[in-house]
Amino acid sequence: MATLSPPPAPLTDARLTDGLGRRIEYLRLSVTDRCDLRCRYCMAEDMTFLPRLAVLSIEEMGDLAARFVARGIRRIRLTGGEPLVRRGIDILASRLGALIGHGLDELTLTTNAMRLAEHAPMLAAAGVRRINVSLDTLDPEAFRHITRVGDLAVALRGIDAARNAGLAVKINMVALAGLNEDQLLPMLAYCGANGFDLTLIETMPLGEVAEDRSDHYVPLHQFVAPLRAERGIFPIDKRTGGPARYFAVEDSPVTLGLITPLSDNFCATCNRIRLTVEGRIYMCLGQDDHVDLRAALRDGGDVDGLIDAALAGKPRAHDFHIERKSRPAVARHMSATGG
Repeated sequence: MATLSPPPAPLTDARLTDGLGRRIEYLRLSVTDRCDLRCRYCMAEDMTFLPRLAVLSIEEMGDLAARFVARGIRRIRLTGGEPLVRRGIDILASRLGALIGHGLDELTLTTNAMRLAEHAPMLAAAGVRRINVSLDTLDPEAFRHITRVGDLAVALRGIDAARNAGLAVKINMVALAGLNEDQLLPMLAYCGANGFDLTLIETMPLGEVAEDRSDHYVPLHQFVAPLRAERGIFPIDKRTGGPARYFAVEDSPVTLGLITPLSDNFCATCNRIRLTVEGRIYMCLGQDDHVDLRAALRDGGDVDGLIDAALAGKPRAHDFHIERKSRPAVARHMSATGG
């Protein structure tokens, strides 16, 4: 196993602030562009993935993450693709977990749960305390259709393993017109019975997919209408570092989160940057502008200067919209950037 570097000392005079004065404290670190599912709203059925030489090594990702923590990043979320398909994910999780209490407050992970049964104990041992699981339906046939290749039973076993390992679980459910509009109430009941929270997300126009996204886009105020017809939903003062707004649900222990990038964007309070597996910083999920750190990292260049340049160019807001036959906001798929 690789030798882990010691945690860096925080550089209190070099905190990350963008050109609009927003403090950047949250890093989404994509460890792979590969995934073992092919969700229809996220990926094309036939994907071309990055060659090995184009991606950062586990050691390089650890070095960059430590540098970001030294400059004020307080939360890191491991994403993909599917992060648990990346060889060496255990080494990276252990290294980043060692930074908790040394500048880093929290290490989390987003997963589709297909490999979670195998990896849940490792994540808990590394210091991960909560995870997000992408799960759009509890109907096995609908799950297979949405993911193209997925087995719902495997995902549910992975979620059970995470709970048994002591990880707090939040289910992320993308609202999809015509595909899972009938699943909100069953999902809420499932989460309530198992002690999970639930976050709903509007589909986003990232990358070319086979279907017209406008066919399946539904704003969340419409998606939650059946729930509002039955129960009260009340805003609560809760923050987890991400973009969700949180609500209590009458007669339910579930905290309900809403992420609305299209119907009510949250850009004014954005505190995030994304580092892709090929070493690119994307300042905004919905913009193409980026800064490439890989060459500077490998050649001894001015990595911190490039980070500062990236933050100076962070835009005020994304440019998402979904209309009939419209092009995606950006050509890259979500799996290439990290969720």
